[in-house]
Amino acid sequence: MTPPRASGQKAVPTTPGRTVPARRVVVVGGGISGLASAALLAREGYAVTVLEQRDQLGGRAGSWERDGFRFDTGPSWYLMPEVFDHFFQLLGTSADAEMELIKLDPGYRVYSEGHDEPIDLLADREANIALFESIEPGAGDRMRKYLDSAADTYAMAVRRFLYTTFEDLTKLAAPDVLRRLPKLARLLLQPLSTFASKAVRDRRLWQVLGYPAVFLGTSPYAAPSMYHLMSHLDLADGVLYPKGGITEVIAAVERVARREGVTIATESPVEQILVEDGHVTGVVHRDATGARHTLPADLVVSASDLHHTELHLLGPEHRTYPEAHWRKRDPGPSAVLAYLGVDGPVPGLLHHTLVFTEDWQANFGAIFGKDRHVPDPASIYVCAPSLTDDSVAPEGTSNLFVLVPLPADLSIGKGGIDGAGDAEVERIADRAIDVIAERAGVPDLRDRIRVRRTIGPQDFADDYNAWSGSMLGPAHTLAQSAFFREKNVSGRVQGLYYAGASTTPGIGLPMCLISAEVLLKRIHGDTSTEPLPTPLPSPVGSSRTAG
Repeated sequence: MTPPRASGQKAVPTTPGRTVPARRVVVVGGGISGLASAALLAREGYAVTVLEQRDQLGGRAGSWERDGFRFDTGPSWYLMPEVFDHFFQLLGTSADAEMELIKLDPGYRVYSEGHDEPIDLLADREANIALFESIEPGAGDRMRKYLDSAADTYAMAVRRFLYTTFEDLTKLAAPDVLRRLPKLARLLLQPLSTFASKAVRDRRLWQVLGYPAVFLGTSPYAAPSMYHLMSHLDLADGVLYPKGGITEVIAAVERVARREGVTIATESPVEQILVEDGHVTGVVHRDATGARHTLPADLVVSASDLHHTELHLLGPEHRTYPEAHWRKRDPGPSAVLAYLGVDGPVPGLLHHTLVFTEDWQANFGAIFGKDRHVPDPASIYVCAPSLTDDSVAPEGTSNLFVLVPLPADLSIGKGGIDGAGDAEVERIADRAIDVIAERAGVPDLRDRIRVRRTIGPQDFADDYNAWSGSMLGPAHTLAQSAFFREKNVSGRVQGLYYAGASTTPGIGLPMCLISAEVLLKRIHGDTSTEPLPTPLPSPVGSSRTAG
């Protein structure tokens, strides 16, 4: 749906063969997808304002500081580096120019219940193949084929499925897709857990291949095996870390947005998207003083949670996805998070450490099954960025970010500072800390904690308007992936578009960056499937000023 040009407005040239009118855009939400969308639209000549409800940008990828400790509040893995670099190249720069990237080697450590020794996954494909062979003789050759398939599937996904609006499905009937149809059918219909079990038999190795489903907000028993492509990202490409943490990624995207002339306002919650005669006309928002304002717009891009946008910012007659729609969808998991500032080292941990329970059927069944409840014992993820980066913790201390995946259940409650959260949230955090203490060989870990803050499902709902308190966004089950996922354009309101984890292509920082480019394609009626050529040219005669 290409928005009509208003009378008397001058079109400005953009990429070859395309023009857009210089018009007003309001972007709702200053997370990574909102900032990226704003930057790309401003590059094309739009006058863009970003309205963020909180006092800082980044959304879930925020930052919290106390007593010299600085914590990333959400995402902590930097995968798919070429996606970040491509985004920055669209705007005439690069990831290396905007951030200091460090390759982690080992990339991460895995503890599996029932085994004392961890497995360290390395930064090199061949080294990881040799590692799998050393643990399970014969697995090396199978893993080589598995990773070949993962690389091929990933390349095809980037070429055909990630950078498209799915507006023209005939574009998917390309020769490279048609040749792979039998394989694609198997990958879509078979769960990742089953597919991985054909490559390895050792439970620890099988868990290494299955856990990336959590990045997709789902279970290895529910994720289509097409997502085995994720193993290409960590076992072949390796894991990077931006010096200063993921908050530096947000700062870099904000920086390029401001260079393109984007105006950004924090503490400006949007209360209503205005619609007149079927076309968006602006938004109503509050400012930092609480005063109410109407901001006119020719286009509105909501990079907020789509459930919130549809049910709380639009009237019933303007909803593409009403309440009945969401009753049939899966919000994905929530979590309890704990930010811990600890005196002294925590040996036994790497920058990224995963602690897996033995019974994954029970663990994932508790989170995603019909009878959803808090798993106990639970699998745990720990990030210790102070092992890589001395800027995130005072000298002689450790910075720990702990994540316990849970069902999206608001009744679990809210977190708090220094144990002041709801009882269930603090209990879950205490249990996780005890597991870490045992695995890391630090029996007095609790006594050495000098900064503690917890986050629960209700915090995700309150702070980010997250549907059911989800920590990531709608799960990537088959019915919620690719062209089955909610579209990035309103079906009821002209000029209203969506970006971020709720829409295509999905959840995670790289997907949210791609969603900004898919938004640009949607506005232009561009049904191509590949990433746009770089850089995007600036409109003729434009000037860039900081907002």
